[in-house]
Amino acid sequence: MGEVLEGWDMFVKAVAFAADKHRNQRRKNPGAIPYINHPIAVADVLANEGGVLDVTVLCAALLHDTIEDTETTAEELAAIFGTRVTAIVHEVTDDKSLDKHVRKQMQIEHAHCLSKEAKLVRLADKISNLRDMLASAPVGWSLKRMQDYFDWAGKVVSGIRGVHPGLEAVFDGLLIRKTELSE
Repeated sequence: MGEVLEGWDMFVKAVAFAADKHRNQRRKNPGAIPYINHPIAVADVLANEGGVLDVTVLCAALLHDTIEDTETTAEELAAIFGTRVTAIVHEVTDDKSLDKHVRKQMQIEHAHCLSKEAKLVRLADKISNLRDMLASAPVGWSLKRMQDYFDWAGKVVSGIRGVHPGLEAVFDGLLIRKTELSE
């Protein structure tokens, strides 16, 4: 048996928790892939492209949409994953009671206020979303809407610059590819 790394039991618990919470959700692409692929991709970007091996950050990446997009409460997350993971998830959770344009503007305005850990999750989330959009346009999205999303994501990421130059370069490479978008 190999060496057991500290905290990886919590990581596996976060994978299982997120998979359960997102079990009936699908992405908006034509293939309607299982939603859980997205949080896993966010954690993958952090760990395998960014070298971020902080289990707290990786758990938050896996759980980043649970409060926003499922019936999960912050109290439930805190009881299972602790206050630090929950705080990071909370930082990147949009308030769905607000209009969409207000939520998007708040992401831009509050990006610089996020903790380093939340900035990493936000950056990896944007990378994952842009990649998904380049691979397969969301059903019903016009070319303009996709281009607007790229522009908006660029504004959000401008507020977190300096958190991880390597991942920022990956993001910038995706922004350049905006011209590849098609309906």
